[in-house]
Amino acid sequence: MAQLSTPVEERVVEKANPTGPAKSKHGWLSRLRSYFVFNPLIWLYTFVLGIVSIPAGFFDRGGRLLHGFARVWSVLIMKTICSPVSVEGLESINTHKTCVYAVNHASALDIPMLYVYLPFQFRIAFKKELLSYPIVGWHLKRSGQICIDQQNSAASIGSIRAALKSLKSGLPLVIFPEGGRTPDGEIKPFMAGAFFLAIKAQVDIVPVALIGTFDLLPMNTYHIKSQPLKVKFGAPISTASLSLRDTEALSEKVRNSMLQLFHSTSSLHTD
Repeated sequence: MAQLSTPVEERVVEKANPTGPAKSKHGWLSRLRSYFVFNPLIWLYTFVLGIVSIPAGFFDRGGRLLHGFARVWSVLIMKTICSPVSVEGLESINTHKTCVYAVNHASALDIPMLYVYLPFQFRIAFKKELLSYPIVGWHLKRSGQICIDQQNSAASIGSIRAALKSLKSGLPLVIFPEGGRTPDGEIKPFMAGAFFLAIKAQVDIVPVALIGTFDLLPMNTYHIKSQPLKVKFGAPISTASLSLRDTEALSEKVRNSMLQLFHSTSSLHTD
């Protein structure tokens, strides 16, 4: 059985940062606003909603209430950071249909964006390391999200089974097929898990490109630089005629679609 952490390709990745370099306006004023306004408010939202959601977690077997708390948390964050978001392609997606959503991962703020702009309850695959975060780890576990342990083969098999069970129950699944955040704005090679699951469950896979989030908040910083963002949905890709032997070909097809979505946008920076 394939593991969620199995590399599919090891070729040189394309540059994937269409937003260009950050402008000089992101200086000390931007840092002060980020460190003394944005971040404290985000921590406050996380603490308050996390504490309030704890009782709900013991009675919410389907995860609907906890998903609602996560969505409120995400809406508050997206409104706080003063970054307008435009959405393209969602109108062509049947949001009532169970699919795997393959999303590029560039920022810690990708997840709040998804909770705001995916208009349905879903499960999300997350790295085991997040379980160690206070409140956040508890919420992920209680709400039925899919924990991925990339260092443990047996645990990976359990994650696959949990993900398949979620898909067969009718809940869409969000996966970051790169396996983690990009350190440099490039879309990294994909891993096999998302495509194995889509074929095994015989559900469509939808490529989604989040644009601008790397410049908004890259790795290893708390400096949130407000700017316009985009969420772009590609056409669903069917797995109806595919077998597990087609996993690599499906991965390449989805990645090419994501790259096209990512690069077919004009600069998001405004004067």
